[in-house]
Amino acid sequence: MYRISGIRLPLDGTEADLKRAAAKRLSVEPRDIRSLKLYKKSVDARRKSDVHFVCTAEADCPACPAPRGRGVAKAEPYRYRLPACRPLSPRPVVVGFGPAGIFAALILAQAGQRPVVLERGSAVEKRQKQVERFRRTAELDPQCNVQFGEGGAGTFSDGKLNTGTKDPRIRKVLEEFAQAGAPAEILYLAKPHIGTDLLPGVVRNLRRRIQSLGGTILFDTRMTDLKIRDGHLAGVEFRAPGSGAPEALEARSVILAVGHSARDTFALLARRGLPMEPKPFSVGARIEHLQKRIDEAQYGRFAGHPALGAADYRLAVHLKNGRGVYTFCMCPGGTVVAAASEKGRLVTNGMSPFARDGANANSALLVGVGPGDFGGEGPLAGVEFQRRLEERAFRLGGGGYRAPAQRVGDFLERRPSSGFGSVVPTYPLGVTPCSLDGCLPEFVAESLRQGIRLMGRRLRGFADPDAVLTAVESRSSSPVRLVRGGDLQCVSLPGLYPCGEGAGYAGGIVSSAVDGIRCAEKILESPVP
Repeated sequence: MYRISGIRLPLDGTEADLKRAAAKRLSVEPRDIRSLKLYKKSVDARRKSDVHFVCTAEADCPACPAPRGRGVAKAEPYRYRLPACRPLSPRPVVVGFGPAGIFAALILAQAGQRPVVLERGSAVEKRQKQVERFRRTAELDPQCNVQFGEGGAGTFSDGKLNTGTKDPRIRKVLEEFAQAGAPAEILYLAKPHIGTDLLPGVVRNLRRRIQSLGGTILFDTRMTDLKIRDGHLAGVEFRAPGSGAPEALEARSVILAVGHSARDTFALLARRGLPMEPKPFSVGARIEHLQKRIDEAQYGRFAGHPALGAADYRLAVHLKNGRGVYTFCMCPGGTVVAAASEKGRLVTNGMSPFARDGANANSALLVGVGPGDFGGEGPLAGVEFQRRLEERAFRLGGGGYRAPAQRVGDFLERRPSSGFGSVVPTYPLGVTPCSLDGCLPEFVAESLRQGIRLMGRRLRGFADPDAVLTAVESRSSSPVRLVRGGDLQCVSLPGLYPCGEGAGYAGGIVSSAVDGIRCAEKILESPVP
């Protein structure tokens, strides 16, 4: 098997074209290639007059005795191997069932360890109904919402699977998603995504796989405390649906994979004296443009070509004031999401269906913040900073989870908006035209203004006066880090594995899933006696 990289393919290129190009690079005839599959595919749009694909393919070619030509190498198939481990007793526990928790539980289940999962939110079928009810009625369930429930916050997102990490376990994550029903193209696209319309089914299938291997998943079940005996982890306390007093579960290995919105859990850990520290993160707003304008800016005359789909972008600038401004979680053809998890506090996020066929593109537009900006001391100062912004946004929107929003042209000129132009806001509970200076700190608002202008020079139309800013985007990543050692265990409580995005060690679906795998492997490699 040979891997051939850097194959140029026109937008209308066919599988036969790909095979001919691979054969040429291997110095063989196309008929000599027994089978060919895509390994990676990306869009090269650096020259708007020549937009094309760049592919890497794997060819089974017995007639080719050795790698030849540039970009040709022997292909080593990826195989994930579980660490060997004796049966664990008591059963390992996973707290949280987002990407980190799902993959931690999956690895433990595949190793025959029958994990027990505690998830404060509901199974995805029930969760979908709760989220839809909130979007229609503004009636928020603090335990089951866009942030909490099976699949975590990623279930109601674009389902992006690209990451800046290079961990080989990424392939394991992608393969498991594909086996659970995600589109097969995630295995080779450079920027894969599943889509919020397909994610619930994928998450449900992963859950069923874990259960079929002996795992137990307890939904609507919130961890209320850790059981600590003689300085060692002894188990967890939890509250099950309809129960009175908390129940206890013995455990010597617990993966703590709560999301970054689990503020009550952070407070519990702080009271318990576990080592935590405030962590830099980012805040800002969602910015919406017409998707067709983004397509034109990225693809020029090729915009609208069916092989390309909706264009995305990723922008970052460093300001003279020392702040970084960047786009994050860009959702082509998507909508802005009502993502609150606490009453009286407003949060936005973004999502896209698999087809990415909505009229608008949206992205988080964020400014980096750190402990010096939080206006408080202690490990939870960033949480309180988030809450203050979310409360201001709720009041500025007028209550009922209406979101404050402003045209970019008005925002740049520091004047309140009274309405909107060609870009219609997609936030589902309605928006209130206003000035976002009423909820954003001055340094954040000013940094966003500078960032928009600079980004407008890099991406034509980004500073379009009719683009819309909807606030507040405050949950880009965790505001705390739960300190762990090289063995991935809490430095003061062996047996507890802080994991994933909520613990401050990941950012996004794939990196969280990989961290869940790593924590599960540590338990299997060196179980607590």
